[in-house]
Amino acid sequence: MKPAQRLGKAAAAPAPAASASGETMRAVQVTSERTLAVCEVPRPTGPQAGEVQVAVRCVALNHIDVWGWRGMAFANRKLPIVAGAEAAGIVVKTGEGVTDLREGDVVAMYGAHTCGSCAACRDGRDNFCEVLTGMYGFHIDGFLCEYANVPARLAVKAPAGLDPVAAAMAPITFGTVEHMLYDNAKLRSGETILVHAGGSGIGSAAIQLAKATGATVITTVGSDEKAQKATALGADHVINYNTERFEGRVRKITARRGVDVVFEHVGPKTWAGSMLSMARGGRLVTCGSTTGIKSEINLNLLYQQQLKLFGSFGCTMRNMADAMSKMAAGLTHPVIDTRISLDQLDVGLQRLESRNVFGKIVVEI
Repeated sequence: MKPAQRLGKAAAAPAPAASASGETMRAVQVTSERTLAVCEVPRPTGPQAGEVQVAVRCVALNHIDVWGWRGMAFANRKLPIVAGAEAAGIVVKTGEGVTDLREGDVVAMYGAHTCGSCAACRDGRDNFCEVLTGMYGFHIDGFLCEYANVPARLAVKAPAGLDPVAAAMAPITFGTVEHMLYDNAKLRSGETILVHAGGSGIGSAAIQLAKATGATVITTVGSDEKAQKATALGADHVINYNTERFEGRVRKITARRGVDVVFEHVGPKTWAGSMLSMARGGRLVTCGSTTGIKSEINLNLLYQQQLKLFGSFGCTMRNMADAMSKMAAGLTHPVIDTRISLDQLDVGLQRLESRNVFGKIVVEI
């Protein structure tokens, strides 16, 4: 292995070029808390039977990458580990027995290494796998590298005409939202939804998917500039949570009725207001807690208003396929804040951590 380019805590140096022999490749590894290294590592051989080798073209950054970079998973993994949980690329080799993918196909890679054989996997409930090896880029080597071998069953083929940048948004950004809105909250046309943090990756996806469903969308953002962008995405009402209480504004917008669905992923900072924003029989679906992990629940409000709370984690491969089909049909599109290179990953993670983004930061390889 050649010397690494250190990022994060250490000063950056020129990155090594890809080997002319094709035996090595560039990869970004988490080496310690808040420290990354661009390394030249052996290119994977194979692929083995049932696998495909993918030339990674785009990795979309997510809060799970920030958490891994902070060291939140260090107790459960051995460092260094290749970062990157959400990615897409082009199939360059197929292993024995692979019949539904071929060289040149654009594929999005499922974000977790599932077993493929337990009852949940057989039923297509991939995010309920009973023998999960881990999340790519968090527990096991991820996709911030030039090539990756993955089980063919975890490589979801993109529709014709969809490029790797758009496909890279399917495993987490759009797939997570598909699972939240349709598998859990059962959002329907004519309903009203409150989408928190509309400037985030999944927030910008939720605005689009909810509008495509025929819902009225209320969203929260942290600045007037983001409010303009959220309106351009299709949000019907935008609330700057830094200048007004969103729950009060929601009650006014809905003539005190409240919303049918709350799209939560912020946590304690918005939880109480989210509960107060729901109509009788409303549904709250949450996939994250970026402001902490503990919050109180008003039990009187919960049962008297007959509210429903749904926890949602990840997505299924069907969700990914549905998300890419909608992008290919022009119903939704990836919202890209910034495109960066492998060498700029630490800057991208710092910006994502500070929430100084609208949409996605993507790493192009």
